[in-house]
Amino acid sequence: MTMSTTGVASLSTPTTRPPVTERLFPWVVFALTFGLLLSDHMSRQVLSAIFPFLEAEWGLTNTQLGSLTSVVALAAGALAVPLSILGDRFGRVRAILLMGTVWSVATLGCALAAGYGQLMMARVLLGVGEAAFGSVGLAVVLAVFPPHRRAVFTGSFMAGSVFGAVVGVALGGIAAERLGWRASFVVMAVIGLMLVVLYRVLITEERLERHRQESDEPAAVTAVRPPLSTLFSTPAVILAYAASGIQLFAAGTLYSWLPTYLHRTYDLPVERAAVVGSGFFMLMGVGMIVCGALTDRLSFALPIRTWTIALLYSAITLVMLGLSFLQEPGAVQMALLGVGAFFSAGTAGPAGAMVARLTPEPIRATAMGTLTLANNLLGLAAGPFVIGVLADRFGLDVAFFALPVACAVSAILFWAGRCSYPAALAKVQARVEEARA
Repeated sequence: MTMSTTGVASLSTPTTRPPVTERLFPWVVFALTFGLLLSDHMSRQVLSAIFPFLEAEWGLTNTQLGSLTSVVALAAGALAVPLSILGDRFGRVRAILLMGTVWSVATLGCALAAGYGQLMMARVLLGVGEAAFGSVGLAVVLAVFPPHRRAVFTGSFMAGSVFGAVVGVALGGIAAERLGWRASFVVMAVIGLMLVVLYRVLITEERLERHRQESDEPAAVTAVRPPLSTLFSTPAVILAYAASGIQLFAAGTLYSWLPTYLHRTYDLPVERAAVVGSGFFMLMGVGMIVCGALTDRLSFALPIRTWTIALLYSAITLVMLGLSFLQEPGAVQMALLGVGAFFSAGTAGPAGAMVARLTPEPIRATAMGTLTLANNLLGLAAGPFVIGVLADRFGLDVAFFALPVACAVSAILFWAGRCSYPAALAKVQARVEEARA
């Protein structure tokens, strides 16, 4: 909904400015939805902090440890699209509350696991719970903010996944050292359930509808639910899905395996490795926000620049991570790794803006669910598992060389998407003109 204000002509002139609580509501939506995304990824990534404990207690291999991380992303990716469709059709707030409850309960289940098999099943349920949250939550956020700010809000919102990893790994490592690894899961579950209660009290479908921003599509388009085939109607949007997912192979691997790498290579205690690793994750999250804001600013007049900028982020990550893993352990390696981490997920905002521009608003959550599917299957699930397999064969330091390779593939796909974008945009505009006619 578009809000307007009137100038004060005299002391007696009444104001039409909405109450403060109404003006702040979109930010409340962002804050609580962002908070739940933090909880989501705290529950997912706390496992990375306790790899050494599970390795010592249950004798797990690198492949098994990696699979415990990957299975969450795999379950989330596989169900992202169908559950996003249900969210679009039956209420996004209701879907968010249900998902938050499920992943929090599943996290408690992780604390009660008696062995690898039970922990794996709890992790699968956690993935089911969070499957469509990123897409449905992002659709809720984008609906209450102006369209021209999509990249920054997409990047800022999705940075919650990285900040969640920061808090989950750091807090989980501290709790595991002091109270045992099971306490790490209990803490994450309690935080999630508290946020679900707050969301239930403060956010409703009716309030969201009152604050919905005007779409950049005409009412004739947004009033009718388009077919799901429009999610894949142009080569450009397909390339955006693929490029985004493959770029997150690097980011997902870093926040799954970096604490273990620091523990093994730098001989840091588990708690210290978790805290240092969290610092890199913080760089990653800040990079998502900064890269999203920079993309909005540079591509405001020419949206095609979004593709060029995303390509540049992938290329910088490729170079920095490649050079980092060629160095001996030390300050130079850490500095290069820090720059690579900063840009490794910087494509998240641009990719969300690309998909939003090339898909209709009535199925926006489903479109973001498709992006989530690609991000999970090609990146967040594939990265930790593939690196675990390679680490069992060649060692973790050698396995990390797969990361710049993934960034190179992503850069190529962003370039191909840029080439096909003008034709894709023309097709979208033709659909809009047809709806107006």
